[in-house]
Amino acid sequence: MESLEQVHRQLTGLQDLRDIVKTMKALSAASIRQYEHAAEALADYYRTVELGLHAALRGAGIAAVAELARRRDAAGPGLIVFGSDHGLCGRFNEDIVDHAVDHVRGLDARLEQCRVLAIGARAAGGLESEGLPVEEDLMVPGSAARITATVQQLLLKLDEWREQGGILPVTLVYNHPLRRNTSYKPVAVQLLPIDLHRFKHLEEEPWPSRGVPGFTMSRPALLTRLLRQYFFVVIARACADSQAAEHGSRLAAMQAAEKSLADRLDEITMQYRRARQDVITSELLDVVSGFEAITGGG
Repeated sequence: MESLEQVHRQLTGLQDLRDIVKTMKALSAASIRQYEHAAEALADYYRTVELGLHAALRGAGIAAVAELARRRDAAGPGLIVFGSDHGLCGRFNEDIVDHAVDHVRGLDARLEQCRVLAIGARAAGGLESEGLPVEEDLMVPGSAARITATVQQLLLKLDEWREQGGILPVTLVYNHPLRRNTSYKPVAVQLLPIDLHRFKHLEEEPWPSRGVPGFTMSRPALLTRLLRQYFFVVIARACADSQAAEHGSRLAAMQAAEKSLADRLDEITMQYRRARQDVITSELLDVVSGFEAITGGG
């Protein structure tokens, strides 16, 4: 049987661990909301860019801007995979790595032919172990305000790929948060080639104001700038969603850990009380025995 001191050390360690879990749970709960706000703001921005592309393409044949979406020969597909830098978030990274591998296999491409950008050291390690070569590993933005800097780094890398002959298709792979932010679903969103027909189909919807706005600059120049904003907002939304899903997964993991710790604490507390009672009983017996020995000796 363990000594009272050993049981007390276990109890103290579990209590310290419970405090850490509570702190992490509170941080995750607070972080989820900031990324939710970022995703909501980006959804409005996306709608604005979408309408701009619709207005720019209105009245023009797709062939006029087909060069922007033209498929180029490439050694293999490009992937941008969003994971995490830290653990304690369940199977968050394992799920997104599995989804990325399944996506590549669905394209009938070999894993070693892909060019991969990973956001998050843990995701990068998982991708490498599965045979997907990670060209560059970026840090996960620590807050919603840092998403812009991460997206700019990714856009620069996409420009570099294009200058090297073009890497198409390019897919964003990330975990999308579901309701109540304690679960997620891995998704793969096509970034390139661009489906310009989708923006043309907006003509079937009523314009939100009285009339479609016009423009005076050349259509190709306007489209180039709008598409740059389109790339930015799509990648930024993926980053914000991934961060919200990560913290939601960590929150769920911490809730489960908190419950397990509570059960274990109850068990160890009862064990500590029994051990303490045994010590007290033993000391009382020693006192009684000593008293009887003294009294009998008198």
